[in-house]
Amino acid sequence: MNFTDAGVWQGRSYSTKQLEVYAVQEGDGWLVITVLVLTGFRVAVFNAIPMQLKSAIAVGIGLFIALIGLVDAGFVRRGAGTPVDIGIGGHLNGWPTLIFVIGTLLIAVLYARKVKGAILIGIVVSTVLAVIAEAIAKIGPQTDATGKVVNPKGWSLNVPSFKGKHFGAPDFKLLGDFSLGAGFSAVGIVSGIVIVFSLVLSDFFDVMGTTIGLASEADLLDENGQLPNIQGVLLIDGLAAVAGGAAGASSATTYVESASGIGDGARTGLASVVTGLLFLVTVFLSPLAQFVPSEAAAPALVVVGVLMMSQIRRIDFAEFDIAVPAFLTIVLMPFTYSIVNGVGAGFVSYVVLQMAVGKARNIHPLMWGVAAFFALYFAIEPLKTLFHIS
Repeated sequence: MNFTDAGVWQGRSYSTKQLEVYAVQEGDGWLVITVLVLTGFRVAVFNAIPMQLKSAIAVGIGLFIALIGLVDAGFVRRGAGTPVDIGIGGHLNGWPTLIFVIGTLLIAVLYARKVKGAILIGIVVSTVLAVIAEAIAKIGPQTDATGKVVNPKGWSLNVPSFKGKHFGAPDFKLLGDFSLGAGFSAVGIVSGIVIVFSLVLSDFFDVMGTTIGLASEADLLDENGQLPNIQGVLLIDGLAAVAGGAAGASSATTYVESASGIGDGARTGLASVVTGLLFLVTVFLSPLAQFVPSEAAAPALVVVGVLMMSQIRRIDFAEFDIAVPAFLTIVLMPFTYSIVNGVGAGFVSYVVLQMAVGKARNIHPLMWGVAAFFALYFAIEPLKTLFHIS
């Protein structure tokens, strides 16, 4: 994976060199994760998570993807005097926002009436409306080539028009352009280990949290909260991520957006196979992938967020030692835009509170170790400063 400009990765700003090193180290991290799957460790950790925390993870992911949908559609934006606000300056305005509202209500109505393919129908209808609106009103993009907002009422990502988009063969020059361990020579052994540790812990539990949320929504967890054949799921995820890096792309890992397919009935994995084949086709038909605006696709995320909220019924909020970890897990995912932050805060607070109320014997041995690693993960920046690690 190559970067030509400084930018933002995982919510923080980095120089070009830092981004290149992190990209290489992420590939190394996924190899470590794959080994952990093969040894059975990752599966053991999955099974060690209490059922109520698994439910909290599913709810948190539901809120997270709903927030992603609201933000991508411009329905929720940064406010002038508040962290977030509705629409533009506290008011809903612009054709793209109207398309999003119509799409959300349409999917909700179709789903409530148990219409098959409700989500897909909603996206298609919203896209058609978006094309008509763009053709008539000439709305245009929200940002210019530099990413600066020049038209707040414009389309936030894709403009529903073929203007300026061209079909062509994909560029495969990054295919196989990687070097295992190169990051260590660039930043040193100690810094390299710190980076790999952060990436392994983040990716390990990011995917695990996503898997729990998706499996819960698909009703695939058994009565003990375990997912049958989980080792196969995690192994494929790890190998796919490594393959993605080797192909010069971002990690091909489990994404929360898969919940939209589950919400429409996907259960066996066939939907994922079809989706993969369609993505293969869009490599050569990229303008089609850039045709559907976020405002037409985002309603699916909001509706699926509603569906995943149903898992909250499994959490006993009357027990405060469970309520706090569950609450932190749920709210920190959308509030920090990170699944791993919510999972980590939930695990650490769960162990602390269980000890405080005399229930230490209920804590699975692996949860002790995982909570300790998360405490180290959250303290990684102060520790790097303390020990002068760049």
